[in-house]
Amino acid sequence: MSLELRPGSRIKPSTGPVLLVVMDGVGIGCGDRWDAVALARTPTLDRLSAGSPYRSLIAHGTAVGLPSDADMGNSEVGHNALGAGRVFDQGAKLVNRAIADRSIFQGEVWKDLTKRCAGAGGALHLIGLLSDGNVHSHQDHLHALVEQAAAENFKTVYVHTLLDGRDVPETSALVYLDRLEKLLGRLDSASGRRYRIASGGGRMVTTMDRYEADWPVVERGWNAHVHGSGRRFGSAGEAVQTCRDEDPGAIDQFLPPFVVEEDSKPVGAMKDGDAVVFYNFRGDRALEISRAFEEGKRFDKFDRGKIPDLFYAGMTLYDGDLAIPKTYLVSPPAIDRTMGEYLAGSGVSQFALSETQKYGHVTYFWNGNRGGKFDPALETYVEIPSDRVPFDQRPWMKAAEITDSTIEALASGKHRFLRINYANGDMVGHTGDLEATINAVQAVDLGLNRLVPALEALDGTLVLLADHGNADEMVERDKSGKPKFDNRGRPRRKTSHSLNAVPFIVHRAGEHGLRLRDDMPDAGLANVAATVLELLGFIPPDDYEPSLLS
Repeated sequence: MSLELRPGSRIKPSTGPVLLVVMDGVGIGCGDRWDAVALARTPTLDRLSAGSPYRSLIAHGTAVGLPSDADMGNSEVGHNALGAGRVFDQGAKLVNRAIADRSIFQGEVWKDLTKRCAGAGGALHLIGLLSDGNVHSHQDHLHALVEQAAAENFKTVYVHTLLDGRDVPETSALVYLDRLEKLLGRLDSASGRRYRIASGGGRMVTTMDRYEADWPVVERGWNAHVHGSGRRFGSAGEAVQTCRDEDPGAIDQFLPPFVVEEDSKPVGAMKDGDAVVFYNFRGDRALEISRAFEEGKRFDKFDRGKIPDLFYAGMTLYDGDLAIPKTYLVSPPAIDRTMGEYLAGSGVSQFALSETQKYGHVTYFWNGNRGGKFDPALETYVEIPSDRVPFDQRPWMKAAEITDSTIEALASGKHRFLRINYANGDMVGHTGDLEATINAVQAVDLGLNRLVPALEALDGTLVLLADHGNADEMVERDKSGKPKFDNRGRPRRKTSHSLNAVPFIVHRAGEHGLRLRDDMPDAGLANVAATVLELLGFIPPDDYEPSLLS
């Protein structure tokens, strides 16, 4: 699979390498006192925005394959769109459709769950993120599974709730727990049924690790969900309230794991004959817990103790190349012919780099949810290990190391196209700490300050953008856009992504003649791939979203 060169094009291809930089989570905010991007000192970004071709791009909602334009973009769908050059229906939309047309309940996997849980009497355990953030999961999907289980006479259903506070308001867990408890209580009242919340914990300390950054996160979840081992409470609500009383500054994503008990025993420890569904649709934070359930004796990341005989399924396929999980309810999007595959087929050398927190985004998600490389001889992937400390304690993260490695890669002369991701704006933005997030954005700008002259010296071209907003909006707002305050008059910190557009800049030193189109107000991240291909001198595939170059 190769591309056609564009000789004599109106677009002058880059003489030197093309470097694409994703400033993760650095969107375009309203510029007020809660916009960390505007508050940060960013002389390099300011200079590039003012002196080079610049425009905004849509990075949320239907522009990246999500169900509606009320849905925040995220790094997974953003990098899918950047790498694929087209918009594919994403996990949330696919699951919504499968529930609406009932296909999720007509497939062989659900039939196997029915045999085990309605026929043989095993318990159904549902594990996943409890919110309506629609980034990793949606509570409606969980509720639909529970309702169907009741309709098919599953006698026992246990829900293991991972608390969000990251893609939704930071202390909203009790809202979602209350909705779930009401549903379970209504269904539990039927004769012989036992529908309960069994365990849970904050998503950043329980179960939902990614990229093998911190396996003890998964271990804590495993012990709580599988063995019922952990601090016990009479209910999930009691667990949340107690932890907040003990640590008044605690936010949901960092609340410790808990186990619900009745009669001094865990409500829902797993037993032989039970079934487990991990109901998140996004893959990065579902892979490790799936491996713990599926890998058998070769698993060596932590001691799982005595493992019951369980049937395990994911909501969807989380990694196609690694076939994780082996069993799933909804088929994932089939993303083919990505830019990376075309470039590999055309003999173009590529370089991909980030720290651990975003390494999978510039590789796996960029390549259409495909692990590995298209051509190992042409592709170099570099991962810089992330720090294992709260991100607001070291907001600079690994920006300096990423910059060092990129400059070294540029100087090597080996790579025609390079893509990197600075994770700071997103990961620190998720903490809700405004000052730390300002420092995070400034760390990215310092990296750009070093990268730009190194690239200019090689007659290269910089493509600078973000994959979604986050750092640009650090406070919850009402429908009119005004900040929300708590009953003490303090601003309600926002830890989720924003719906804001993101910057897009093409920079090349000297008289380059580059211009961006002004007739595409609805352009989004999917338009970037064709743009990069033109900068490299290729004709983009006909079905790619059009280039942004004029």
